[in-house]
Amino acid sequence: MAVQKSRKSRSKRNMRRAHDSLSKPTASTDKTTGVRHLRHHIAKDGFYRGQEIVPPKVKKQKKEEAQE
Repeated sequence: MAVQKSRKSRSKRNMRRAHDSLSKPTASTDKTTGVRHLRHHIAKDGFYRGQEIVPPKVKKQKKEEAQE
């Protein structure tokens, strides 16, 4: 097994780790609705690249409101 001859300095260690940091995910804005979403993903309202891919879900009304 290989063993290093001398200890790595803090500077050399940190230079090696300089590219290991995580970046934030890139967000895009939909052309038609203006909703922000992850790149290459459908927005919450169901639009992708200006086209409606998934129709929006209709919330159920309460039974009291439906009877009135």
